[in-house]
Amino acid sequence: MTTATMAAPKSGATFGIDRLFLALALIATAILIALVLLDGQPASAALLLGGFGLGIAFLKAEFSYTASWRRFLTRGEAGGLLGGLIVIAITALAVVPVAALKQNFGGAIAPLGPSLLIGAFTFGIGMQLANGCGSGTLYTAGGGSGRMLIALLFFVVGSVFGSLSLPSALSLGGIDPILASDYLGPWGGLAATLASIALAASVIVAVAKRRGASFMPSRNFVIGGIAIGLLCVAVFIAGGHPWSVTFGYTVWGAKIASVLGFDFSHAAFWQWPGPKHALAESVLSDTSSLTDFGMLFGAMAEAAAAKPFARTAWPPAKSLLAAGIGGLLMGWGARLGFGCNIGAFVGGVASGSLHGWVWFAAALPGCLIGIRLRPLFGLSRD
Repeated sequence: MTTATMAAPKSGATFGIDRLFLALALIATAILIALVLLDGQPASAALLLGGFGLGIAFLKAEFSYTASWRRFLTRGEAGGLLGGLIVIAITALAVVPVAALKQNFGGAIAPLGPSLLIGAFTFGIGMQLANGCGSGTLYTAGGGSGRMLIALLFFVVGSVFGSLSLPSALSLGGIDPILASDYLGPWGGLAATLASIALAASVIVAVAKRRGASFMPSRNFVIGGIAIGLLCVAVFIAGGHPWSVTFGYTVWGAKIASVLGFDFSHAAFWQWPGPKHALAESVLSDTSSLTDFGMLFGAMAEAAAAKPFARTAWPPAKSLLAAGIGGLLMGWGARLGFGCNIGAFVGGVASGSLHGWVWFAAALPGCLIGIRLRPLFGLSRD
């Protein structure tokens, strides 16, 4: 069977459970859970299960940040963005006060400066070319998309290059993180965070109304947003910090590069305590990797439970090229921007950190550039 004819279903064929891939997803998840439990890490098992649930929720709800942002920018449709704000609001209810009041818990915070702006802008371009973001690439790859496997591969590569570039980008300057709870306390910080989300929602709705576009989130975005928000809270409680996606990619890439003979001992990023520990230890000790693995297998299980797994034809070469370029840009941009749409935007805003909104403001113009470039690769602007 050639890649161009990967078992495209015959006309009139009925879809059912793909028992093989469903079993593979469940067995792989069970093995990972058993390994971390045998190592005495019940929180790691919870992270795997949380990621598994996220994979199901994203795929079931077709919860796409990339498409939602594109539709807002091109048509003015606001429903997808509002669904994303539901996720942030629910997550903030736990993250802001708990991170401020409890030891061993922390928020997603980052400084404000050129590195953040450059990284977010670059990520915005990449997500529209790849047609997927941090979470979108993961759950669609897990759901059987060959195109997104290409994007994920190059995302990992770009993340490693980004790790090498980040120290130089930080040397450009900036200001220390601005966290609402530092100025207003845990509950005042939560109130300010929720107010900022409400303000953003009102602006988004106003833009949609002015453009005569739909502004009500669909049922999928409401239910999906609630489910994903609750799972984000669960991941936060299990891991001690908000859900992140792309640091795991960076660790995977660096580990593979190390096996191939690359030496990171003189790379500044990999001498920082967190990255150094992650590179030296098993990927099953990295919270981001655990949720990533869970999400991949959760999406695989959900996809296999609905129809034959990975049975669509490969897209044209230009589309695959866009996926590769987009993945590289997202990987590099995510490291400079302190995360992706999940780690930097959702996690940042839900932590009451100003950098989350700055990331979003810088990523949107990047998305506009990416949207304009999409036709060059045979992709629609809508």
